[in-house]
Amino acid sequence: MNVTARPEWADSYGTDPGDPTRADVVGGPGERLDPAAVDAFVHDVVTRTAVDGKRVCLVVPDATRSCPLPQLLRAVHAGLAGRASSVDVVIALGTHQGMSEEQLARHLGHPVGDPGAVYPGWNVVNHASWDPATFTTLGTIPAERLAELTGGLLTGPDVEVAINRLVAEADVALVVGPVFPHEVVGFSGGNKYFFPGVSGQQVIDVSHWVGALITSAAMIGSRGVTPVRALINEAAAMVPAQRLALCLVVASGTDVLHAAAFGTPEDAWAACAEVSTQTHVTYLDRPFRRVLSIVPEKYEDLWTAAKGFYKLEPVVADGGELILYAPHITQVSVMHPHITEIGYHNRDYFTGQWERFSDQPWGDLAHSTHLRGQGTWDAEHGERNRVTVTLATGIPEEVARAVNLGYLDPAGVDVAEFLADPETFVEPHAGEVLYRLRDAPLPPPA
Repeated sequence: MNVTARPEWADSYGTDPGDPTRADVVGGPGERLDPAAVDAFVHDVVTRTAVDGKRVCLVVPDATRSCPLPQLLRAVHAGLAGRASSVDVVIALGTHQGMSEEQLARHLGHPVGDPGAVYPGWNVVNHASWDPATFTTLGTIPAERLAELTGGLLTGPDVEVAINRLVAEADVALVVGPVFPHEVVGFSGGNKYFFPGVSGQQVIDVSHWVGALITSAAMIGSRGVTPVRALINEAAAMVPAQRLALCLVVASGTDVLHAAAFGTPEDAWAACAEVSTQTHVTYLDRPFRRVLSIVPEKYEDLWTAAKGFYKLEPVVADGGELILYAPHITQVSVMHPHITEIGYHNRDYFTGQWERFSDQPWGDLAHSTHLRGQGTWDAEHGERNRVTVTLATGIPEEVARAVNLGYLDPAGVDVAEFLADPETFVEPHAGEVLYRLRDAPLPPPA
């Protein structure tokens, strides 16, 4: 049976669910905002923010998210110039690869190695998750509270809340970034740029594993405060800085903005999640036997390119096949080598053999389940998966099969032939738009 995400979670688990009416908002579903109107909006909300003499930390996405970041940052810079005592810009990598000077220049819109030419006075850095000196500890979420936040899915451990010290030491921490349907949290954005964007490892591992226990199919595109969103909100409330967010709804693969919202991360996120629900979710009337997911080059390894599976899994028929077409990808994961050792398996494969896997990084286990999708495991029958996942990438066949995925020579992929097949659905720019079946039954709450 095909399933899609639950439309809304009813409980905020004692955290702030956000209120769109409290945010400053411009635009909405179906709108295409004029860049001049965006500049005026951003300049207005930033100049009304009390930053005089304060240390400001901007937290922004990396290049795996569609976003007109140079335009937005120029407007933010104009609003902060001569007022903030210092401005640090941290690229919210989570555990993604660090961006090179050339990549940062393209991403932020400045000359290579010289952000000061466009953003004088700003300090631009990657979130160096690989360097312990990056972090400071804010406190702990006790096991008892973790159980409440996750609806009993996890009853431990105590979770250390660590964050990039530039955020913790700022007076104002301002997120600038888009909101999209997300396989771990429901909808991305808002406080997610703090956790896991610039977070220590334990919050990343625990939050991702909670999402995996619920499953990507039941989580992705879910409105409201999901258990993972609740955990993120709880951790973010420990940040000593004043937290603000400029959240955005961006037309996938473009720099076009449908909407922008400014306020607390909870309020601005809630406003944009409502718009994203109507913008980034496409409904189909029937499932397809085969789906060709064409992955853009901004996803550099399979770990990030897996978004091309998450967003399309709901419209693959039972027993069908999803092909990830990405000839440019040659590695499973640069930053998470454990995934190659573990392979790709469904949730029950791990929970049914927890004694084998509990010591593995929980975030890596989660990403494994997200790409393998729905299925079951038991000692008698082994692993049975709802759909076949096939790689048509630069990853060698022996590696693809060793990690429990199928293989198709990318050189033999004729996109026109796939488009002509009535039993095949082709997504030309996979990774940001979620596809669902219009009348599919909804899974029960976790």
